[in-house]
Amino acid sequence: MKDSAKYAKIVEWSEEDQCYVGSAPGLILGGCHGDDEKQVFDELCTIVDEAIELYRKDGKPLPPATSGRDFANRMQNVA
Repeated sequence: MKDSAKYAKIVEWSEEDQCYVGSAPGLILGGCHGDDEKQVFDELCTIVDEAIELYRKDGKPLPPATSGRDFANRMQNVA
């Protein structure tokens, strides 16, 4: 499994911005946006890969994973 698969990638419609917004909470601040949902997701995947490369280049440990059942269960306890 690629490290990028360990991070949740969210693409959602923004009424305020009138476009799709992509984010990867816990890994990157900000994200990407655009009119095509699939293109935003593809761009987000590239951004996640690049962020992981930067962590490695800087010798920093990756943040905790945000995808998978364990993360979803932890989030239910917060809500």
